[in-house]
Amino acid sequence: MEKPKYKRILVKLSGEALMGDQAFGIAPSIVSNIAKELVKVTSLGVQVAVVVGGGNIIRGVSAHEQGIDRITGDSMGMLGTVINALALSSAIEKLCVETRVQTAIDMHQVAEPFIRRRAIRHLDKGRLVVFAAGTGSPFFTTDSAAALRANEIQAEILMKATKVDGVYTADPMKDPSAELMSRLSYRDVLSRGLRVMDAAAISLCMETGIPLQIFNIRKPGILKSVVLGEQMGSFVGPEEAS
Repeated sequence: MEKPKYKRILVKLSGEALMGDQAFGIAPSIVSNIAKELVKVTSLGVQVAVVVGGGNIIRGVSAHEQGIDRITGDSMGMLGTVINALALSSAIEKLCVETRVQTAIDMHQVAEPFIRRRAIRHLDKGRLVVFAAGTGSPFFTTDSAAALRANEIQAEILMKATKVDGVYTADPMKDPSAELMSRLSYRDVLSRGLRVMDAAAISLCMETGIPLQIFNIRKPGILKSVVLGEQMGSFVGPEEAS
């Protein structure tokens, strides 16, 4: 029997991860593959929650740079995450795993409102919970929402699923000598300005002690490997982790 290292996890899934090689939107085949990765983990008995971004549809910051009011742009970005959450939920349920989408903005016709105790109850019943609309407030990223939700549901680890293998000493696309950093501390990330998650998210994780794991979701089976305790990508934790 494969014994998972964690009983309850939160996966932060970027919107860009859902568009594959497209320049925009949702690639159904990619969403289906990610759904399969998540379902593999639930089959181990692990409780799984997901926070999904919306960068494949619209970013509040980018909208603001194009002349849209920042608060309006951020609200548009939150709605983009709901679209992604519904697509992911549909793909997961096709694999016979029950889901619930909870949003930080009330929209009862399409999803539940975020209620902490209800979310935990869903997880205890074996449902996969997808959190959308970020924190429900402008100026906060979905990284911050992921750190917040991970703490609220008492997840044992926050896993950031991206398109890269982890955290590098430099941009590997520009610097061939860049090296993957397998372990580093919260303070390393903050002091060196490493683009792991935004500073607010890292600070919250540091305060509460929730570790982070950054890995490439495009590698088949990697999420299951991480849950089983294998060292994949980059791990961020307390000082002794550096």
